[in-house]
Amino acid sequence: MSSIPAAADVLDPDVPVLPLPDVAIRLDQPITRVHQALRDHQLIAVRRRGVLMVPAEFITDSGDVVKGLPGTITVLNDSGFSPDEVIRWLFTADDTLPGRPIDALRGDRGREVKRRAQALAY
Repeated sequence: MSSIPAAADVLDPDVPVLPLPDVAIRLDQPITRVHQALRDHQLIAVRRRGVLMVPAEFITDSGDVVKGLPGTITVLNDSGFSPDEVIRWLFTADDTLPGRPIDALRGDRGREVKRRAQALAY
């Protein structure tokens, strides 16, 4: 079994995911850096049909990890969230946000998302 942590595939089947080699290409990094980002909880992968995949929405169009995502994952992880729960939280709509936390992060509302993640710790 791989030492790379992975969440169960709790995503809607319509959520696009990328295999790790594609993530490496989009980030213009070697695959070993993607593996390290997963081990360091800077990214989260799901296992879909036995293959590690990263939600495509974690990568910007310019080829970077979405700003604020690693910090949000860390806060949730430190709060005791499992990888499954982190993925579920990021992709679940919140009417008060409004929208999904991943959409807010992509829309440069990371401070609010991180504040909400910190509030979940209490």
